[in-house]
Amino acid sequence: MDSQFVDHIMIGLIAIMLIAIAVILFYNRLWLSREKKENADNKNKTNRLAIILQTGRLRLWIYKVSKRRYVSITETGDYTHEYNPIDFALFFDRDDFERLRSIIFEIREGIRESGTIRIKGIPEADGSQKQYEVMLSIVERDDKGRAKTLLGVQRDITDILRREQEVSQLLMRYHTVFNSALSDMLYYDKDGCLSDINDKALETFNIADRQELIHSKQQLKDNLLFGSIDFKDTDVIRTTAIAEKDYLERNESSIKLSEDSDKFYYEASINSVTNQNGELEGTYISGCNVTEMVESFHRQEAGVKQLRKVHKNIQKYIHNINYALRVSGVRLVSYYPDSFTFEITNNINQTQLTMSQVRCIRLASPRFRKDVSIALNRLDHRVPKPIDLTIEIILHDQKGRPIWLMFNMIPLFNDKGKVERYFGMCRNMTDMVETERRLSVETRKAQETETLKQSFLTNMSYEIRTPLNTVVGFAELFEIDHDPADETVFVDEIKKNSNQLLELVNDILFLSRLDADMIESNVTETDFALVFDSCCLVGLNNAKPGVKTIIQNDYEHLVVDIDFDLVNKVIQRECLIAVAFTSQGTIHCKYEYWHGELILTFEDTGAGFDENIESTIFERLEHNPKLTDYGTGLDLPIIQAIVQKLGGKIEIQSEKNKGTTARITIPCKASLIEKKREEE
Repeated sequence: MDSQFVDHIMIGLIAIMLIAIAVILFYNRLWLSREKKENADNKNKTNRLAIILQTGRLRLWIYKVSKRRYVSITETGDYTHEYNPIDFALFFDRDDFERLRSIIFEIREGIRESGTIRIKGIPEADGSQKQYEVMLSIVERDDKGRAKTLLGVQRDITDILRREQEVSQLLMRYHTVFNSALSDMLYYDKDGCLSDINDKALETFNIADRQELIHSKQQLKDNLLFGSIDFKDTDVIRTTAIAEKDYLERNESSIKLSEDSDKFYYEASINSVTNQNGELEGTYISGCNVTEMVESFHRQEAGVKQLRKVHKNIQKYIHNINYALRVSGVRLVSYYPDSFTFEITNNINQTQLTMSQVRCIRLASPRFRKDVSIALNRLDHRVPKPIDLTIEIILHDQKGRPIWLMFNMIPLFNDKGKVERYFGMCRNMTDMVETERRLSVETRKAQETETLKQSFLTNMSYEIRTPLNTVVGFAELFEIDHDPADETVFVDEIKKNSNQLLELVNDILFLSRLDADMIESNVTETDFALVFDSCCLVGLNNAKPGVKTIIQNDYEHLVVDIDFDLVNKVIQRECLIAVAFTSQGTIHCKYEYWHGELILTFEDTGAGFDENIESTIFERLEHNPKLTDYGTGLDLPIIQAIVQKLGGKIEIQSEKNKGTTARITIPCKASLIEKKREEE
């Protein structure tokens, strides 16, 4: 009995356990099914959220008030990254982010519950910049009801703003084009009623009040110019309307014509606007008043005939000018400061020669290149004055003569009063210059003859008087009572003064020729070392007894370019002067070549002269009794004239009773310099 009871109890327990296990399995199965369903629902919600976020170009992030951190949320609702305010601010414009933070602070302090703000992103590499709209709201509060977590829904509105801007600009362009178009613009709605008209059309049709015209609901069919046109079957109609003055007056049109116009010409384009179904939405008329243009065309046709006649006369005039230029040899010249070019032509319609500044300067002969450069500089600086220049160029004519050109140019001004270019004429002046040259030569010869004559008379009037009076005086002694023994003295004095008179006349003639520049300089290569001694000996030949003459020649060879004949006269006369002044002692003659100059030195121990007459020794008409008489008295003036003609100078230093030193410097070029050796 007891064992059966135990068995029943065991069976009951086992049954209860099986039932419990079945129940557990059932509920487990039910829980798994519900969890799977919930996961599927969550996945669907997540997918829908992702689609919503992608479609709306949304981005979610939250702001944790306690931590002051920004947390980015993915499309599946997961937290991705946590940012501090400084890092999070790097995604936005700095000023806009500060305004965003201000709204967050106001929500945190309970000043507002939510907020919306437009904020710019950071500039992209290509220079573009995103625009966002951020909506802030509270998603979690603390125990005191204050905001604990804020949700930020960030929407990319860059494309939306761009489209809005494009639409705004499109509307603005429409109104701008419609209202500011250079042509008349009229718009009629689908019922043919005028609904808009621009300012240009109001001016053309002489309408003062736009609103009054639109409120009058003028119909297209009542339009005097285009009311009879059927435009419904055609998209675009281009037409020209002509209305006579009487027609406009009969219909009481507001169009006003000028007193010279009998017709009104109007050109227009009529455009029909239809919708997608082909139904008429409205009509645009764009046109303009072409009355003035048509009448101008008519006047132009009449003017063309007159222009052809004038053109024919101008061509004939140009032909005559070109013929005159060719025959006369005159050339037209133009200079353009902007391009620095010089144009020469003998034909108005064609440029014959174009030259640069460098070529103009090179074309001139060397002595005129500076003048050409100065003239071009004045042209470049746009000097508002005429330019006159006569130059010699490097070219020669058929006769071998250098060509002379004369330029006369005047400035031409633009509308602003600034010199734009220079225009003038160029004439060949070769024949005239050659004639003037010949005339100048003949004039100079005549002047030289007159100068020679005057110089001869001036010198003769004083220098010849003394010896001539002596000759005449001794000759007259023969006519009076005299001792025959004195006749020898008379004859000797007459001979002496006659010879002196002859020398004086020769010196006067030579000096007069020097004054008249009739003695030409003949420069040749001369070995001066070989001829110096002989030149000195001729002058020193009559040295007084007891006077020692020294000729110092330190050169073996000295080949210089000099006029030997004139230099020889200088040396001989200097030696003669030294001989005349020196009665005892020495006469020292020497020379040297130094820095392109031949230096002649003559030293003597003669009588010398006082310092007070040093300034008058070269005067031709000054005679000082303290100065010892010698020769003709014109030697020093002749020496000075010769030296000056050779481009040199003479210096004389003298001391009474101690001697005189004369130093003569003559510029010349040496081709061979060879001094004697010291042993020699």
